[in-house]
Amino acid sequence: MVIEAQHVTKRYADKVAVDDLSFIVRPGLVTGFLGPNGAGKSTTMRMILGLDAPTKGTITVNGRAFSEHARPLQEVGALLEARGVHPGRSARNHLLAMAATAGIGAARVDEVIDMVGLSDVATKRVGAFSLGMGQRLGIASALIADPDVLILDEPVNGLDPDGVRWIRNLLRGFADEGRTVFLSSHLMSEMALTADHVIVIGRGRLLRDQSMADFIASAGASVVRVRSPEAGRLADILRPHATMIDIVDEGTFELEGLTSDDIGIAAAAAQITLFELATQAGSLEEAYMVLTEQAVDFRTHNTSGWEQQ
Repeated sequence: MVIEAQHVTKRYADKVAVDDLSFIVRPGLVTGFLGPNGAGKSTTMRMILGLDAPTKGTITVNGRAFSEHARPLQEVGALLEARGVHPGRSARNHLLAMAATAGIGAARVDEVIDMVGLSDVATKRVGAFSLGMGQRLGIASALIADPDVLILDEPVNGLDPDGVRWIRNLLRGFADEGRTVFLSSHLMSEMALTADHVIVIGRGRLLRDQSMADFIASAGASVVRVRSPEAGRLADILRPHATMIDIVDEGTFELEGLTSDDIGIAAAAAQITLFELATQAGSLEEAYMVLTEQAVDFRTHNTSGWEQQ
């Protein structure tokens, strides 16, 4: 099941929320959807689900608009707004109502309630749920019809560490079955652990569409941390060949422009003992901040306020 956007533009009056956006979300992968606030992520997800119509272009799931599928819940399960549930209903009754519209039996309702860890509160009113419990119910709603595609907006919001680990494993297993996962989150550390591929947008435009590993590698040169009883002498030997050397303390420095192998060979040739030689790889957060630096509408100005760009 492929999600495909082709030259999609969405305008609201004189505001362009999405601007000529094209991408493909493929099965068998967890695809992360990243971008600053106001970048157009929620609008794009709403267009995939037929909740908003593109001004131009097309956006399809497995070659069709979402509304054209005969059994849309079996095609796509989605969580965009976990609180979009009548507060007077119980979790089980909410899921039973959803199931009834799709011809799904009560056994599946009980199955997903157990799957998301809500068995003990299934008969309680949703209005009394915590944020994390509401998220679990939203995920249960997305899973109710055992869909081929999952579209989740901030699914770990409000979850405790066990819940975060659970959703990570759920999404990984879903993709490993050959299904399609499209995931939006501001939690970079979790996205780095969960996603195989990233699509990054800013101000409605595509900024990057590549594997997670390649995207992180694009953050820049790796930094190698060196600790030695003769750090000063080794730094002097390496300085002509490095692009940057930063002295951390008397026995430690970090450098760019040389690999750990290069440094080890140079240290051995000079008969210098090494206590530590470790490559500090780039991070998703670093790569994201570099890429989106010019695409944020608001950035921190000082400790007391915000500055609009």
